Amino acid sequence: MASIGEIMTKDVYTTTGETPVVAAAQAMVKGRFGSAVIVEAGWLVGIFTERDVLRAAASGKDLSATPVSEWMTKDPQTATAEMESEEAAQIMAANGFRHLPVMDGKNVLGVVSLRDVMGARIGRAVR
Repeated sequence: MASIGEIMTKDVYTTTGETPVVAAAQAMVKGRFGSAVIVEAGWLVGIFTERDVLRAAASGKDLSATPVSEWMTKDPQTATAEMESEEAAQIMAANGFRHLPVMDGKNVLGVVSLRDVMGARIGRAVR
């Protein structure tokens, strides 16, 4: 079984909670990121995902003036690089989300997605 450190995406898009939804979504599309890790004063404070972009778009608000902090998941659950992929899959399935920030203390090491975990379970790279 693979550890999260072996399968996580190390290239992470980070931003602050004040970033407008439109700007975050554009950066996510450009960089092919499924999520944005929200950091304030060096601490992980949230995660903003593709699902959050959809919810925000459906709200009818002006997303060029609406910060991601209004739509992000605050204080998200996290994983460690040593965690087994099976445990990460259980966390994501139990809570209904598809991305986990991977942390070492307060440092963001990467993000593991459900796609990463499923790819590891079937024994092939998904990128």
